[in-house]
Amino acid sequence: MELIGNRVLLRPWSVEDAEELFRYASSEEIGPMAGWPPHQSVEENREIIRTIFSAPETYAIVLRESGEVVGSVGLLASGVAHSECVAEGEFELGFWVGRPLWGRGIATEASQVLLNHCFEDLGSCRVWASHYDYNHASARVQTKCGFTYHHTEEQSHPLTNEAVQVVYNCVEKQK
Repeated sequence: MELIGNRVLLRPWSVEDAEELFRYASSEEIGPMAGWPPHQSVEENREIIRTIFSAPETYAIVLRESGEVVGSVGLLASGVAHSECVAEGEFELGFWVGRPLWGRGIATEASQVLLNHCFEDLGSCRVWASHYDYNHASARVQTKCGFTYHHTEEQSHPLTNEAVQVVYNCVEKQK
């Protein structure tokens, strides 16, 4: 399935995307802000595409104008979501885009396209998202997409084991 926005196309990942994925996911600025280590090789990316990025409702963010893969956006259902808040019929949204695309509204547009799909096609009534309290860019994307604050939890960062504050937000389907 493909989902189309004004500037972005969301489509399933393909192993042929591994090099473009590596270009952005190998950055020290991307993964650690989301809780995963920078990618180490194109081959590692092929494996990530075959396993993690093959999950239902996980999409490559493609710029419609150039066809370039610049990030990822996806939904996790209850039971596999990171947050225990996600109830049956709800989802957790995750997203990232490459550093050169920051501040251009690409993550916001991709997230909004996926939220519309979630509410209209998947029938969900609520979607959750979270960010580390110091990840202001992620917080801004979530706010632009209509997410509002729900609560904050102290957790252990998966890479450093240091205590971090994780902010949980949610958005409900507009009636």
